[in-house]
Order: sequence, then C-alpha cells, then structure tokens
Amino acid sequence: MGALSFIDLFAGIGGMRLGFESIGAKCVFTSEWDAYAQRTYEANFGPEEITGDIAAVSAAEIPSHDILLAGFPCQPFSLAGVSKKNSLGRAHGFDCETQGTLFFDIERILEHHRPRAFVLENVKNLRSHDRGRTFEVIMETLEEKLGYHVQSQVIDARCFVPQHRERIFIVGFDQECTFSFDDVSLPIPNKARCMSQILHPQDGTEDAEPPYTNGDFGLVDPRYTLSDRLWEYLQLYAAKHRARGNGFGFGLVGPDDISRTLSARYHKDGSEILVRQDDANSNPRRLTPREASRLMGFQAMRPTWKIPVSDTRAYRQFGNAVVPQVVAAIAAAMEPHMEGHRVGELAKLSA
Repeated sequence: MGALSFIDLFAGIGGMRLGFESIGAKCVFTSEWDAYAQRTYEANFGPEEITGDIAAVSAAEIPSHDILLAGFPCQPFSLAGVSKKNSLGRAHGFDCETQGTLFFDIERILEHHRPRAFVLENVKNLRSHDRGRTFEVIMETLEEKLGYHVQSQVIDARCFVPQHRERIFIVGFDQECTFSFDDVSLPIPNKARCMSQILHPQDGTEDAEPPYTNGDFGLVDPRYTLSDRLWEYLQLYAAKHRARGNGFGFGLVGPDDISRTLSARYHKDGSEILVRQDDANSNPRRLTPREASRLMGFQAMRPTWKIPVSDTRAYRQFGNAVVPQVVAAIAAAMEPHMEGHRVGELAKLSA
C-alpha cells in the first residue's frame, strides 16, 4: 500500500499536517482562509495551492483521501469566545452564522468522500458548550448520520511541551476497529520538561536571531520587556482580582516552571506567560515568537521552522495552533488500523 493521503482543513499553520507527515502520510489538499497563516504555511511546507474559504468549495473538487484532518474554528465553542459573543448579544455555537456552521463543511466532505478516518481538534470546552448540546449534535452527526465509529479524548500537551494545553481530539473510523486512545503513546510529564528547554539561554550557546535576540550572547531584544506602565497595570489588575477571591492575573514563569496555555490574545499584553528576568530590577518580558514556536512544539518537529510574519501575527498563529507531537502520537496509533484500505473505495461502493 502506498503512502496514506490526507486533507488539511482549517489548517492554520500546519500543526495537524506535521503530525501526520511524521508517519509518512501525504497531504493532497489544504484549506486555510487567513492570508497570514497561509504565508507561514507556505514558508514551511513549500509553495502549493491553498484553498481559502472551504464553504465555497464543492466536495467534488476536493481530491479523494484516506484521512480528513480538521482543527475546525473553536471561537464559537471556547469559553473566551462564548463570553465575548454573549457580551455582544451575538449567537454562538451552531447558532453562529459565521463560524458555527463550519462544522457542516466537514460533514458534507465526509459524506461525499467517505475517507477511512478523520481527526478533529477543538478546545476542551466543546464538550460542555451549550450544556453539552453542541457536542451531542457533533457526535450524532458523525455517528448516526454518517455512520462513523467515533472516540474522543481530552489530551494535555504538557506531556510533550512545558505548557498546560488541554484540547479535545475526536477520531473516527468508517469501519469498526480496535483503535483506542489508550494506545496513543503519551510520555509521562516530568520535571525535566520545563521552560528552560524553550527559553533563549542568553549565554552565548545560541546564535543571535534578530529581531528576537541580538549581540554576542544572544540577548533577548529589550522590546520584549514590559513597560513600567503595563507591568504596573497588570500587577494592580491581579491584586484587584485576588481581593475578590478570583484567580485572574498574570502568569510569571522561570526556567524551572510550566506555563499556562498560550492563547491567541498573547500579543495584547503577554499576561498569561511572563518570563522573569535575571536582573531583579527588570520588569518581566514576553516570550519571543521563537520561544512561542518552541513552546508549541513546532521547533522540535521542524528545527528549521520559519516565522515570516510580524510578532502579533506569530503570537496569534501559535496561540491558535495544535501541538504537533500530540497529533503525531495519535497518527502513530491510528496507522495500524489503516492497512489494506484503498482511498476512495468506500466512496465508490456507496455511490
């Protein structure tokens, strides 16, 4: 059997793709609407055609494939997204006209092509959104309407990177098989996996990488250090919420620590992951985009990972990304159950 083929929907910067390429699978179609994410994707996977709005593409135009991958937009389902839309009086979930229905593009492609398997990724809160109704609709669609055998699991990427990052993964096969998330090989988190692995050492052992680091010792550029005004604001904000008994505030980390979840809003103030500096008189600093790349596992999977966009865009891209090592572990567990399948076979039989 030749290499497995997959399509990469809502591709972002390619975290799902990296995971499946690690088992030798080949991407035959990519869809990502954001032009800046497309730029990063092409910089790292080479020039290729990237389809923008998947809703404007008929299923018949998409090549046959063995596996459908989709990190479908999580904003309608995430805690932050739900809170924002509620405050604006806007609908969310499947009532959201702009993003909530994008799941149904996955549905129509699965229905047309009947790939052997799929992997979907989303925020942990997908299970509880709208009192569980959103997840129920998704599972009913995949299992009852489309006839896939589906399992789901929340996985914390902490086992691979020094970051708590819980995401739900939904895996489906078109035929009953013995795949189980219990077979996904996830290393046990240990103290050695900490921020020192991803932070710039700043001791001359790492080449300078302008604009992130400069000088003979690869010192982090001063522009990543918080201004006095922003640092004062974050401390006052945290103190105010502590007084109210809330846990809101900044997250301060050092070399031996584990970080909070990197979010797409990191570019605003960096508050969830602030790095202590050696100089006790210095304000903490943001991660550099290179450190964000390492924190998300991209650098480990692709040491030459390129960041061709601005800091703001890079933070958004990594904050929206999936940790590719988690996907690679899932792909490796799925691969034995893909043997003997010929792409498009079931689609022809069901036509």
